Amino acid sequence: MDSGNCSFTVIRKINQRSPICSPKQKIKMVGSGKTIPDRDAEEIGVPARRFLNKANSFVVILDDLEKSREDSFQGVFCRYRMALDTMLGTPIRRRAAVHFLVFMIEAYYFADSKAVNSIFKTNLNDFDGDVEIISNPKSKLKNLAENFDEIKHGQQIVEHLDLRHILSNPEHCASLRSLFKWCATAIGSKMTDEFQLAEGKCCPITAVQIEDLRHPDSPEK
Repeated sequence: MDSGNCSFTVIRKINQRSPICSPKQKIKMVGSGKTIPDRDAEEIGVPARRFLNKANSFVVILDDLEKSREDSFQGVFCRYRMALDTMLGTPIRRRAAVHFLVFMIEAYYFADSKAVNSIFKTNLNDFDGDVEIISNPKSKLKNLAENFDEIKHGQQIVEHLDLRHILSNPEHCASLRSLFKWCATAIGSKMTDEFQLAEGKCCPITAVQIEDLRHPDSPEK
């Protein structure tokens, strides 16, 4: 898929990760001399490192947060981030980021009801509030259209989504905006009112990567 001077490709699909927080896991890892699990190195770190060998390349790990994982948000982010930081090192690690769709991609469909209505001929209105608080958007869609198929219909809806409209409220969609702002920073775009990148709310957990990308010569944290 091409967009202007950029091209996007899926370099690998992986299973969702959970925080490594049990004392037994930590002791085992330290005792074996490892800083990250083998599968994180093999499935996350190595593919990212290979791809980043290309000039002007960047990597994004994109995951659904999901309501059931909300309390683990920081831990999940840290696990992905640790895999990248350990395998990439400085300064390459700054060209890789971790972002989340909250609570899953279907939530954003409710911020642009026209896209859903165009597929299902419904009379849905835009969600009154921040769609990133919708706990189970997939279930809500199935209530609207019993034949909803997340892959078939999801692809059709995504093709009709107006992302400028979805990100038009500076107080809403902080996690999605963080993703857009990181990508815009990576390619050197100016922060404007488009997508509310200049002043719009960003996710405090993932937005730290934006500053890291802006100041590649700053001391390591």
